Amino acid sequence: MTDRRSFLKTSAVAVSVLALTQTGSALASGDSEYKGIVYTKENPGQWAKKVGSHAPVVTIEGSAVTVETKHPMSEAHFIVRHTLVLADGTVVGGAAFTSKDKPVSTYTLPAGYKGDLYATSFCNLHDFWLTEVKA
Repeated sequence: MTDRRSFLKTSAVAVSVLALTQTGSALASGDSEYKGIVYTKENPGQWAKKVGSHAPVVTIEGSAVTVETKHPMSEAHFIVRHTLVLADGTVVGGAAFTSKDKPVSTYTLPAGYKGDLYATSFCNLHDFWLTEVKA
């Protein structure tokens, strides 16, 4: 239950932060008060050795966005959730995973959307990760 509470608290903070476009960029650059709460490829904090298996990888083909976390899944250690958020804070969608799932999710962007996208990945052991890309 503690992991779920921590996840919900961290998610609420991150989505609120992402609602402000400039703050999302600050997170990616490390110039944020959320350093050590939200991790990125550029700023992995204490999890520097975990970047390759925890930072979400985003692929965009037309209006389809695929988010993948290249993470092995086991009962003790797995990716719990993905979320895709637009620059204005609109949540495009989210996907929850169990230890038996492959951490891959697909979303459809609003028609004609061009701009920043924020993909998140939450690991039950290694916290909340963010990848920022442009659509």
